[in-house]
Parts: sequence; C-alpha cells; structure tokens
Amino acid sequence: MSDKRCKWCNLKNEKYEMIILESFQAGLSWECVLNKREDFRKAFDNFEIDKVCSYDDKKLQELLKNENIIRNKLKINAAINNSKIFKEIQKEYKTFSNYIWSFTDNKVIYEVDKTSSELSDTISKDLQKRGMKFVGTTIIYSYLQAIGVVYSHEKECFMYKQGENK
Repeated sequence: MSDKRCKWCNLKNEKYEMIILESFQAGLSWECVLNKREDFRKAFDNFEIDKVCSYDDKKLQELLKNENIIRNKLKINAAINNSKIFKEIQKEYKTFSNYIWSFTDNKVIYEVDKTSSELSDTISKDLQKRGMKFVGTTIIYSYLQAIGVVYSHEKECFMYKQGENK
C-alpha cells in the first residue's frame, strides 16, 4: 500500500492526524494550532465541556497569560461561549453529531479541492445565528472533513483507497 497522502497534509508533522481546535485556527496555519494541541488540552481542562462552560474571569485571565496557547482574548471568549451553545445544541438534537448529520441526511459528502461549500455555508450561518463565533465557512468545512462528514481524500492518497468501501 502506498503512503502517499493528500497534498494538504504535511507528512513531517506527526500531529497532523488530529485536527482539533478549529476556531483557534482562524488566521493561522493548521500546524500552529496542532503543535499547541497538548498545551490547549491542559489549559482547557482536557476539553471537559462542563468545566469550560463554567470558566469565569479569573480563568480567562489565566488563559490569557498562558504562553503555550494562542492567547487571543476573542478566541478564548468564543471557546467558552461556543461550549455553552454546543451544550444547547446537544439538548435540542440529543447529540452534536445528530445536529451536524441532519444537514446531510446522514450521508457522507465526497469532494476534493474545496475549502468551503454550500453545506459549510449553511452550517456556519446556523451556528452564527445561534451565537457561535469563529465558525466561518472555511473553519466549518475543515471540521466537517475532520469528522468524516466531508470526505476529501485525493485519488492518489492511500486514505482514499481505504474510503472506497464506504
């Protein structure tokens, strides 16, 4: 089996397989965020949603002083706010996964060479309407790729071969 990957994937970065923290990526490279992944995990209490939702001004100031993460006050506030909205969506749809998949009728979308789509536009607008920040169409498209809703592996990529049986 070939180890050839899609052109957007930097094979020299071992952390590239876990695309998280989409909203912190806005205006930065993926690798910048990925390289800080473990520091974010520590700073944000292992991403335990109830803890993040309860962050107060003292915790905000602590995060703003943490040199190991991206210290953008708007993005940190958005992470806290978005967590609360995420929980509201979970209540409404039972799970956030149900919410996301409802936009595609539980079908995977196969496409390459895009950074946004009508789907990411629609979800982005809905999340913004609900009050989320830093959830533009490009960030949402990347998120949809990361969770498997949008399948974007190029034909030469070994992952594409694995996905042919989907």
